[in-house]
Amino acid sequence: MSKPARSPVLIALASLPLLLACTPLAREAGPDATSPTAAGARTRCSAMAAVQADRLRITTAEWVEAGQRRARDPQAAREVGDPLPAHCLLRGRLDERIGTDGEPYHTGFELRLPAAGNGRLLYQGGGGNDGVLQMAVGRNTGAQGWADNGLQRGFAAVSTDAGHQSPSPLFGLDPQAREEHAWRAHWRTATTARLLFERFYGRAPQRSYFIGCSGGGRQGMMFTQRFPELFDGVIAQAPAMRVSQGATIAAAWTVQKLLAVAAPDASGYRHLATALGDAQLQRVAQEVLDRCDAADGLVDGLVAETALCRIDPRRLVCPAGGDGCLSPAQAQALTAVMAGPFNRDGRRLYFPWPWDPGIAAPGWRAWTLGSATRGEPDARHVTLMSGALGFEFTTPPDPTLTVLNFDFERDPLRLEPFHRVYGTADDVLLKGFRERGGKLLLVHGMADPIFSALETVDYQQRVDAAHGAAAASRFVRTFLVPGMNHCAGGPATDAFDGLAAIVDWVEQGRAPERI
Repeated sequence: MSKPARSPVLIALASLPLLLACTPLAREAGPDATSPTAAGARTRCSAMAAVQADRLRITTAEWVEAGQRRARDPQAAREVGDPLPAHCLLRGRLDERIGTDGEPYHTGFELRLPAAGNGRLLYQGGGGNDGVLQMAVGRNTGAQGWADNGLQRGFAAVSTDAGHQSPSPLFGLDPQAREEHAWRAHWRTATTARLLFERFYGRAPQRSYFIGCSGGGRQGMMFTQRFPELFDGVIAQAPAMRVSQGATIAAAWTVQKLLAVAAPDASGYRHLATALGDAQLQRVAQEVLDRCDAADGLVDGLVAETALCRIDPRRLVCPAGGDGCLSPAQAQALTAVMAGPFNRDGRRLYFPWPWDPGIAAPGWRAWTLGSATRGEPDARHVTLMSGALGFEFTTPPDPTLTVLNFDFERDPLRLEPFHRVYGTADDVLLKGFRERGGKLLLVHGMADPIFSALETVDYQQRVDAAHGAAAASRFVRTFLVPGMNHCAGGPATDAFDGLAAIVDWVEQGRAPERI
């Protein structure tokens, strides 16, 4: 069960059995269902190959029979969920060009249009450096997002590679590719998807929705601010609001603090993965539960009242050592990591992190420590954030800059210009989106190791201050998920049906009190 916190920030505590018992959004229902006959849909699909529009080239127009394919979860590298319904698969390219770096670029997109459409369009957000065209099935929220997708419910679904064709950060060397990644490729994809939807069904979408996490969450917030007319409802999970000028600095801080306490090997090399062992993280998680689980009035293995949770890692230092004990240096490093980055004058450079038992989950380690005990670190703070930092977030690009050598006095200033293009933390008025009746649902795991849940709480609080809490709750609501790592995972209720919640809010006026 979930309960309202002391502000419109809500705690999402619905259990998986409860979620499975709920009635899902009806697959055939919609504001104005659009269902051509199967034969007619096949004919229309073939004709879509000839659609012409501004700098658009359709490369694939393929009819997919019902039951032939299932959604593919790229992280699990396997097919999931029920077989997909009959649909028209379109792929295309927008704005093909040669960049200033001499490389070819375009905005690639995939759009799937079900024969039994429900009149709705769902934009599937990307993430990371993008550069990959993910299967457009309308990924839902949480752990079951790929399996429990919008296409199965009759939504047309679209995805994009965000204007470049590789997840490598090298695209940041081209100024236009930076701008495409920030907003333009998404605007082009969304408006083109609407055009193709209308060509296929004979009418525009009756409702349009967006769901994304991480970089995809940032994309959703970008739409509410730059193009408020395009989406009726947006779910932004763990949104990368300040990734270019905040979370990346925190990643560098975390890596440097932990690397300093990693034991050197025989050659003197420090392996990041050894800075904290699994038994030590488990002991930290148990300390969080022991001291904070009951603060919300219920001992259930979840820490809902993180604001009341005060942890001192020095309590876990054992003079005689032992399994799970911290050394004084490790306790000091972990304290600094959870407090977030500062410069030497004491100015905060990003948010602190809630203490949550999800710190012992694999998702937390994968970002902060990795598992490599040979060669280079494989923590995502290093493998993903270093490239983005040097090639895209820094102006001008500096390929020598990484999270390992980031200077917390000098280098933050180099990140400000791109933050002004890429960031989404500043606009709390959302004037156009609010005036047209748009709904924004923010979801964040409390044990997210790359974007602090307290950043999303701060955004909701600033929205409340700008509009008044009661007025703000009519168009922006935040749900925190205890235990959840980045987008999913951890000791959490991380399987939840956000799509049904946002549709119910937009179309029935029922604002979610819990998910």
